[in-house]
Amino acid sequence: MSLTLYYHPLASFCHKVLIALYENDTPFTPRIIDLSKDADGAELRSIWPIRKFPVIRDHDRKQDVPESSIIIEYLDRHFPGPTRLVPQAPDEALDARLWDRIFDLYVQLPMQKIVGDRLRAKDKADEAGVADARATLKTAYGMIERRMASRTWAAGNAFSMADCSAAPALFYAGAVEPFLTGFANLAAYFDRLVGRPSFKRVIEQARPFFPMFPFADAIPARFR
Repeated sequence: MSLTLYYHPLASFCHKVLIALYENDTPFTPRIIDLSKDADGAELRSIWPIRKFPVIRDHDRKQDVPESSIIIEYLDRHFPGPTRLVPQAPDEALDARLWDRIFDLYVQLPMQKIVGDRLRAKDKADEAGVADARATLKTAYGMIERRMASRTWAAGNAFSMADCSAAPALFYAGAVEPFLTGFANLAAYFDRLVGRPSFKRVIEQARPFFPMFPFADAIPARFR
């Protein structure tokens, strides 16, 4: 196959790219990277020195593409399918990119801060940092609640890269800072996301790895 995806089935940013791939049934070879293995870490570093996944290798074009948002744009340009992940209208495309960044920066990253702190030794806990992260999540939830009051998807009139970002961000954030009570529009949007076949497939593949997630007990039973 032309594409190889270097990823891990538990990682939220990898989920974002997997959703994009599954939306258009884009063929790819999966390469799971286990960073606890030195050989896997070295392999990933040889492709992307930052040593973070996901990364896609396009063998035909001899190009490695890191960073989830850039990967989705690359797929939309070079491997287009029936679901156009970047809207064709310029202003709608900007809107999709904006909400992609909002979900990444103000939902995904605060969630990861809280999860990362759970893994710290108690004497290294960053209580102030976690409090700030929870405050950022609540602010983001309010923004999404208002945004989704009269919308089906996050940007434009159709499913887009913004929704690819939203699905895993909200999935894990909901476990660390629940939003199902008090944010009716957000909760309804989340239900649409988890009903999307592409994301159902991602969740199914991630399920065996959920016990590794520090807040695994807080993942709703319907997903475990």
